[in-house]
Amino acid sequence: MKKLSTGVYGLNDLMGGGININSTTVLIGSSGAGKTTLATQYLRRGLEKGEDGIFITLDEAPKQLLKEAMAMGWEDAKDYLDNGSFVFVDAGGKQFTDFIRHELADFVREWEGHEARIVIDPLTPVLWSMTTKYEQREIVSFLLRETRKIGTVLCTLEEHGGKGDLSSPEIAIPMYLADNVVHIRYTTRESPESRELKIIKTRMSPHSRFSHPYTITQGVGIVVHGEEKNVDEKGADVNVQKLFRGMVEELPKGKFNALKPAERKNISRAVKAMADNPNKVDLEEVMRLVFHEYGLL
Repeated sequence: MKKLSTGVYGLNDLMGGGININSTTVLIGSSGAGKTTLATQYLRRGLEKGEDGIFITLDEAPKQLLKEAMAMGWEDAKDYLDNGSFVFVDAGGKQFTDFIRHELADFVREWEGHEARIVIDPLTPVLWSMTTKYEQREIVSFLLRETRKIGTVLCTLEEHGGKGDLSSPEIAIPMYLADNVVHIRYTTRESPESRELKIIKTRMSPHSRFSHPYTITQGVGIVVHGEEKNVDEKGADVNVQKLFRGMVEELPKGKFNALKPAERKNISRAVKAMADNPNKVDLEEVMRLVFHEYGLL
């Protein structure tokens, strides 16, 4: 099965090497957990590799999403919009179920053959617009089946109630229909705040059965760590640029320069972000994860 890199440092190995092409993934989390951040990392990685990206938003306006993406370090997002490889579909403020029933088929025909990465953020309003479980299953099943024809789909789903145990009634149907389910939990009840990610299922692929801590750092995005650790106490005495140069020098000659310019540029942004925030992440671990994401290790 061909895999797509998630674009999230440390996540690919937990999903058996990445996301299966032409599959559907549901990302579940409460407000502030980082769902949209993870979704934009997923799109950005595909655009770096020359793939197309479609962001269907049912909540925030495209201008706000673009502003937030650029603030997180995706500085060239507008360039991809300008050259047409990245598009927003703004479904906010209208009945998205009407789009699914009456316009989706034409949209799929327009994008046929592109093998795009598609984000639907969030899927929750679609479920709320249905009055019965049967209608919810029918509309979500149709949406996922059709969009999968033109690429690999990632939907975000809001988790309400504060329990963080996947017991919210609106998430049951999307979890059942999706090929992959990822749960991200965020709580401020502990000090410092606690974030953890768990792979609930991946069809036709092995996956981690454990919960993994993750961090969100401006300029780097989400990083999933392999084991529990206090990341606030790591890396303060590490010279980031020296570490980066040393790791590049250890690579086979020309391997780093063989990356696409957009990929090298994003690695440089991540290195700068880590240098600006040395106490927020375990620098050596994150650098290894960055290199691994781009096939350098």
